[in-house]
Amino acid sequence: MTETNVVLKVEGLQKSFAGNKILDGVSFEIDRGQIKVICGPSGSGKSTLLRCLNLLTMPDKGRVWLEG
Repeated sequence: MTETNVVLKVEGLQKSFAGNKILDGVSFEIDRGQIKVICGPSGSGKSTLLRCLNLLTMPDKGRVWLEG
């Protein structure tokens, strides 16, 4: 990662439980000073995404970078 403004980068995050794909290739970047919102209906994977970002749940595939 060469961009110094990027604080968090997520690339191709995938997670399944009991054969049900919860996250399917989630990718995004958050720059320093930016605010992002995660919204969606119940069961859409919001909590799973956050748990994968802080490694409470290990993703099946994908990469997460925090400040490089």
